Amino acid sequence: MIWRDFRGAATDPRSEPSAVTVGNFDGVHKGHQHVLARTRELAGGLPVIAVTFVPHPLAVVRPEQAPTRLTTIERRVELLRAAGADEIRILNFTAEMASWSPQEFVDRVLVEQLSAALVAVGDNFRFGAKASGDTTFLREAGERAGFAVDGLALDGGAVPYSSTIVRTFVAEGRLVEAAEVLGRPHEVSGIVTKGDQRGRELGFPTANVPVDDAYAVPPDGVYAGWLVRADGERLPAAISVGTNPTFDGVERRVESYVLDRTDLDLYGEAIRVELVDRLRGMVKYEGIDPLIAQMHQDVEKTRQILQT
Repeated sequence: MIWRDFRGAATDPRSEPSAVTVGNFDGVHKGHQHVLARTRELAGGLPVIAVTFVPHPLAVVRPEQAPTRLTTIERRVELLRAAGADEIRILNFTAEMASWSPQEFVDRVLVEQLSAALVAVGDNFRFGAKASGDTTFLREAGERAGFAVDGLALDGGAVPYSSTIVRTFVAEGRLVEAAEVLGRPHEVSGIVTKGDQRGRELGFPTANVPVDDAYAVPPDGVYAGWLVRADGERLPAAISVGTNPTFDGVERRVESYVLDRTDLDLYGEAIRVELVDRLRGMVKYEGIDPLIAQMHQDVEKTRQILQT
């Protein structure tokens, strides 16, 4: 099976023409959004199909170099739809697919499966075995197969928008700059689990999400941001990322205290945590009183940043 949709079901080849854009689309940053918008502009009423890959191709061809992910595939689908895609096709990237020549990719994916009449990609797009295909090859293949090709510059000034630069910003705790590239705050998602209950005892109950090392998470510290519930409700939050060193914790977690709320029961709920700005690094305090005093300061700084 080559394809699946975001629920895991197989999808059939298209019989009608389409406008196609192809990429990893990790994070669906402003560059990706630009490509989607341009694809829709050029589509002339054709359905816009975004083709993406799971897992990341590097995880297959060079696993030691596989990047951390910026979003789950489910969130990627949501963001691609919001950016203008009518349909998302997910390619199950395998070692066999990695061996396809650029022409084989064109034939099997763009022509046979999608009946592409237009293909729009970022001008840094590479495909086929050893990334040997580029936009020049794609244009030539399109002339032979009967589809138009548009290679689009990824805006962003001196440093083009890219998932790589977002990962760098996140890893360095530069969340404001990451948001500039993404067009929204960087986020971490997961299922709320029961923690040590210490926050509740201190008057600051938190929603705890274990850190998944497969995803991009900023350095240990305290952040201002938003907790987003499954129904879309956004709640202002002071967020701690780390192991809770004051209590000799060992599990790295994202712990979100929703400002002025002690009544929330979020256990078992899928949430997103949007990280807006870094307040400070992680500190191990000698005793409870200085920790509580610092937490009050963190909450006030969070109010100022979020303007709540």
